[in-house]
Amino acid sequence: MPPMAEKRIRTGILGFDEILRGGLVPRRTYLIRGGPGSGKTTLGLHFLINGPHPGSLFITLGESEQQLRDNAKRSGLAMESVDVLDLSPGQEESGDTYTLLTSWDVEGNSLHDSILDYVQKHQPKRILIDSLSQMRYLSADTFLFRKQVMSLLRKLTAEGATVLFTSEQGPGDDSDDSLLFLSDGVITLEQTDSGRQCQVTKLRGSAFASGPHDFSMGDGGITMYPRLVPSHHGRQVEHTPLSSGLPEFDALTHGGLERGTITLLSGPTGVGKTTLGAQLMSEAAKRHERSVIYSFDEGASTFFARCRQVGLPVEEMIAAGHLSFESVEPLHYSPDSFATRARIEIEEHGTTMVMIDSLSGYQQSVRGDDLQQRVHALCRYLVNMGVTVLLVNEVFSITGQQAKVTEYGLSYLADNIVMLRYLELDSELRKSIGVLKKRAGSFEKTLREFDMTPEGLKVGQPLHGLRGILGGVPEVTTNPGNVT
Repeated sequence: MPPMAEKRIRTGILGFDEILRGGLVPRRTYLIRGGPGSGKTTLGLHFLINGPHPGSLFITLGESEQQLRDNAKRSGLAMESVDVLDLSPGQEESGDTYTLLTSWDVEGNSLHDSILDYVQKHQPKRILIDSLSQMRYLSADTFLFRKQVMSLLRKLTAEGATVLFTSEQGPGDDSDDSLLFLSDGVITLEQTDSGRQCQVTKLRGSAFASGPHDFSMGDGGITMYPRLVPSHHGRQVEHTPLSSGLPEFDALTHGGLERGTITLLSGPTGVGKTTLGAQLMSEAAKRHERSVIYSFDEGASTFFARCRQVGLPVEEMIAAGHLSFESVEPLHYSPDSFATRARIEIEEHGTTMVMIDSLSGYQQSVRGDDLQQRVHALCRYLVNMGVTVLLVNEVFSITGQQAKVTEYGLSYLADNIVMLRYLELDSELRKSIGVLKKRAGSFEKTLREFDMTPEGLKVGQPLHGLRGILGGVPEVTTNPGNVT
């Protein structure tokens, strides 16, 4: 029989244990790399605070113990359960200053002996050394530094400890590259133009989620946002058609949009895309299902006012728990943090319908990443979880000869494409609605008039007797009597 899997050590960092596929392998050594202010010490503190007490040891070679505790308190991390061995410059024991001698085999108050003496006496299970770069400055050469570090790490793990150690890394600095080979795992933290990112590049004896993952730092420390991998999530769902509550729209779509599909609502500004989405969600509320709107373009008060004007009871839906409206500030979220927010909504609240309003607003949160890739991953995850997805896409032209569906090249992703367009008829600005694509079945090929009235949304009869509707200025054909 294969040996039983060793129980993992959880780090206590929200999202990080998911990246590590359950946590760290015990009695191993892990290098945390990064520049100043990247969050190395904070990550290590989470690891210690989440450990046993007594049994968690912070070995500081840079900051004093008082500085560490003060900084941790300001960050909302309580270090009361963590013991500190202060070997920072200037600290003394029995009148002797700790020094790193030419060889660590020499008896005396060397850093090596001081650490081992403390560990053998107190037997901590979790150790953080911050930072081993300080030892490098006291070594005669790279070979000796590597030999000394290898000796220390092996003896600490032999005592039953799991060891995290940090290394300072500046731009173009490769002086600590030898530590990559000495550790069982390598965790790199960095600050980029798009925000903070964490990447696990090595984890001996364990799988992990590869690639960069966004994270944030604030009160309470670090929160990780694992990169979304749609294939890791899924549930069974029956693709039944969902009524919109508008008989003419259901006729247009031959029964309604199917559950667990992606629908692109495409049209220029003000044509009614968001309101149509809210209409679909009002029907979901009647089925006692929960929906959520992520609005990147407007606040709740504006949205509520517009819905009241067409008789949609969205405020009652929110009060009943059937709808959540979240106004999202794009620059406050990365794609990974937004995806984590959506996952919580789906997996913890059982949401069955999601609307992203709009793709141009969501693009601001991507900040340099590939919009297609990010939207694809998010939507595939939602569909795998059986969620019905509404993507609001604003085309940049009001009318014109070229009827674009989307400027982002995402039409391939949509199972359904619903087009809303303006048209000028008898010197009056009117609206039309039509279906361009429906993977799960057939649909009506004609366009219908669309209107938003105080009594609700209205979808009219098919527009016969006109041509050039998509161009915005239709012409009456030879049979004008059928014009609706």
